[in-house]
Amino acid sequence: MSLPKSDYIWMNGQLVKWDDAKIHVLSHVIHYGSAVFEGMRVYKSNDGPKCFRLREHTERLFNSAKIYQMEIPFTIDEIDDAILNLVSTNNLEECYVRPIVYRGYGTLGVDPTGIPIDVAIGVWPWGKYLGEGALEKGVDVGVSSWNRIAPNTMPAMAKCAANYMNSQLIKLEALRHGYAEGIALDVAGHVSEGSGENIFMVRRGALVTPTFTASILPGITRRTVIQLATDMGLKVIEQNIPREALYLADEVFFTGSAAEITPISSIDGIKVGSGRCGEITKRIQDAFFDVIRGKVEDRYGWMTPIPKKSQVTV
Repeated sequence: MSLPKSDYIWMNGQLVKWDDAKIHVLSHVIHYGSAVFEGMRVYKSNDGPKCFRLREHTERLFNSAKIYQMEIPFTIDEIDDAILNLVSTNNLEECYVRPIVYRGYGTLGVDPTGIPIDVAIGVWPWGKYLGEGALEKGVDVGVSSWNRIAPNTMPAMAKCAANYMNSQLIKLEALRHGYAEGIALDVAGHVSEGSGENIFMVRRGALVTPTFTASILPGITRRTVIQLATDMGLKVIEQNIPREALYLADEVFFTGSAAEITPISSIDGIKVGSGRCGEITKRIQDAFFDVIRGKVEDRYGWMTPIPKKSQVTV
């Protein structure tokens, strides 16, 4: 499916028409994957469109850039404002937001010293990441033959473009085997995450999720689920998870900005629970969507309103 176009993309402080947002073919990022990025969603709520956990996503973008010694030529506030105004300018009530920081055109070679740091932001409508009906029915997944990157090789805590070559291998293998998604193990054989999602399992009423030492991305939706579950009085355990524990789980679900909270109906052909969205997963889904749709009080300040549409000159 082709990417649905919006009117404008933000590039280095300027609004550029969608089809004119281009970089040079010899830009460093194309050859070495030297980019860090974010993914977040804007939701239509009862009192207008709002961005989910905007500041936390932008802070993670800056953290990823810091790990790779990329000095972003804008402040966190400037990036936040650019995102909000771009959504407004494109007149979108719901959309996905993709800020990206990348090494641009200068010289080629592994050494990135002196290469300019460019920043772009794109927004576009994006439906359910793992397919329509996935939030209710769940998805069939398989454990991948590809492991997540080992500690001290590439930093898993940075949301880096190069890391997603590993994700592509996991995803392509899963699709080839008839699954919607794959689950990767870490180098020690413990459960890590999906190709683009964190993972939780439910066992005897408690939530269990891998630790950061399992080469996972510190997910913001993951953090949200932990908070919501804690508010419900559910026990949340962060620990190493052996592969076979997934087969014995009462419920398993993915979390992520794109995937939101997607139940897993089977793993390697083995049915998980009832084979549909489980009771605890549903409770967490409902609590999550109640906040982002404005049905309940946003007591943690997770939602940032999109300003009214402004006049644009390009």
